Amino acid sequence: MHIVIMGCGRVGSALAQALEEQGHTIAVVDQDPTAFRRLGSSFGGRRVTGVGFDQDTLREAGIEDAGAFAAVSSGDNSNIIAARVAREMFGIENVAARIYDPRRAEVYQRLGIPTVATVRWTADQMLRRLLPSGAEPLWRDPTGGVQLAEVHTSAAWVGHRISRLQDETGVRVAFLTRLGEAILPSSQTVLQEGDLVHVMMRTDEIDRVEAAFAKGPEEEGGRS
Repeated sequence: MHIVIMGCGRVGSALAQALEEQGHTIAVVDQDPTAFRRLGSSFGGRRVTGVGFDQDTLREAGIEDAGAFAAVSSGDNSNIIAARVAREMFGIENVAARIYDPRRAEVYQRLGIPTVATVRWTADQMLRRLLPSGAEPLWRDPTGGVQLAEVHTSAAWVGHRISRLQDETGVRVAFLTRLGEAILPSSQTVLQEGDLVHVMMRTDEIDRVEAAFAKGPEEEGGRS
């Protein structure tokens, strides 16, 4: 897929490099040509100097052949204008805009522009680490019956196998985040301190699952 990214700051450059590593073709748009230094010499995509919501600039970046567009500059107004141009003028379905003001993000979300509210996301993540509790939904199926969530896990589970965690709580562990990296556990994987546990479960069982994760394993002679 060809993907156009507006903004070559830390987020835009990291996003461009990550997507290129996955095999996508990338064009990065920024008003400041010196910003492209963040991409490094190995970056093989296009570097387009210009305003990210200008139609001619977007055409130069290959927007007419793009499957996705990301607006991640430092300006909320520029990001949302560019996102709307990409969607409404060029028919790009996969569009996302980075928004610093969470109140604006809610408005644009209702208008059909997917947004990432930087301040709110960061605050939410900090709260999750400072006051961990319960489950944080990450995805729901269209019916709302099944969800993927990060569930706070009691330290009592550390040292026990994922298979025991699944057996006693009745959920499927989808993946772990360990030292900043996502890993797919096997039944023999042992939970370590600091692991973030992401599980698939029925939405109507969230209270039971939260309680089981918070309680810790049943006494079983010390076995894991």
